[in-house]
Amino acid sequence: MSTNQSSRRKFIRNISLGFGATALSPALSSFAFRSSSPEKKLGIALVGLGSYSTYELAPSFQFTKNCYLAGIVTGTPSKEKIWREKYNIPQKNIYNYQNFDSIADNPDIDIIYVVLPVFLHKEYTIRAAKAGKHVICEKPMSLTVADCEEMIAACKKSNRLLSIGYRLHFEPYTMEMMRLGQHKLFGKVLNIDCANGFVWGGDPNAWRLKKALAGGGGLMDMGVYTIQGARYVTGEEPIYVTAREEKTKPDLFKEVDETVFYQLEFPGGAVANGKSSYNANWNDLKVKAESGWFELTEAYRYNGMKGATSNGPMTFDPNVHQQALQMDDFANCVVQNKISRIPGEEGLKDMKVVEAIYRSIASGKKERI
Repeated sequence: MSTNQSSRRKFIRNISLGFGATALSPALSSFAFRSSSPEKKLGIALVGLGSYSTYELAPSFQFTKNCYLAGIVTGTPSKEKIWREKYNIPQKNIYNYQNFDSIADNPDIDIIYVVLPVFLHKEYTIRAAKAGKHVICEKPMSLTVADCEEMIAACKKSNRLLSIGYRLHFEPYTMEMMRLGQHKLFGKVLNIDCANGFVWGGDPNAWRLKKALAGGGGLMDMGVYTIQGARYVTGEEPIYVTAREEKTKPDLFKEVDETVFYQLEFPGGAVANGKSSYNANWNDLKVKAESGWFELTEAYRYNGMKGATSNGPMTFDPNVHQQALQMDDFANCVVQNKISRIPGEEGLKDMKVVEAIYRSIASGKKERI
C-alpha cells in the first residue's frame, strides 16, 4: 500500500470516528461528524417549502439519525395539508409567516432551517435566533457581507448556533479534495480550475433573476460552490481577485449576472481560475500541484460525484446522503454545544469574495478581498 493510500484510509477512518477533521484547516472544518447519536432526536422545522425543501431536504430525513422533520413554515395554505399528511407533522408544528415568532413556545422544534429566497435569509435567521432556536441557513448566506455579520451577531447574542447549508463538507470526494490540497500530498497547490453552471430554462420572472431578491445571478447561486472549492482545497483565504462578466442574453438576465470569470490569488501562491454561469453546463474542480494533480469532474452535485488523481481514480461512495449527514452533524453540534465545521463565518468569508468579484467587474481592476 502506498503512503498516500494509507494516509487516505487513516483520514477516512478518523473522520468516521469523529477526530479526523483536526487535520483540516481550522477555517473550514473544526470538527468531524461523530458516529454517536444524541439521546433524543432534535426537531427541525423547514422554513420555505420550495424545490430544495421538497425534493432534497424533506426526503433526506428518512436517512437521519440525530434529527427529524418536526415542523414547517409556509405561506401557501394548500401545502400544509400535503406536508402534514406525507410527513405526519402535527398541526401545532405548522406555521406561516405571520405567526412564525410563536415558534419560540414550541419545544418540539430545536433547529430552524431557513430555505427561503436569499433576501429573506437575514430576517428569518435573526427571528429564529430571537425565538431561541438554532439555525441552519441555506447558501448563499445573504445579500451582503453586512447582512452576514448581523446574522452571526444575532445568533451569538441569543447564544444559538448558526450553520450554513454547505452539504459538500460531508461528501467523501470533496473531503478527499480537502485532504489532498491542505495536506499537500501532491506538493504545493499551484493552480485550481473550478467551474459551476447550468443553462437557465426556467421562469424568466423567477426570483433568482431579480437582483433585489437574489443579490446576483450565476455567481451568487453557482459561483459560491467554486469559491468554496478553491478555499477548501488550499485551506487559505484569497487576498486578491480579478474578474469580468459575459452576458449573451441581456433580455433574460436584465438585473443579474449571467456568466462570470474570476481569478483568485492565495497567500501561499496558488491561483484559482473560476467560472460561474446561468448559460453553460459546468461542474468541475481541478487542481494542479507540484508533483501531481487531483480533480472532480462531477464536483458539486447532490450525488454521482466522480474524481481521480494522477495516481488513479478516487473510489468512494458517490451517492451518500449529503443533506442527511449535514443535518445530523449540526444536531450533534447542538447537543454537544460545539461550533459546526460550517459556521456562519464560512458564509461570511464567501460573501467577502463575492463582493470583491463584483467590485472587480465594476472597476475592471484587481481588487483586494
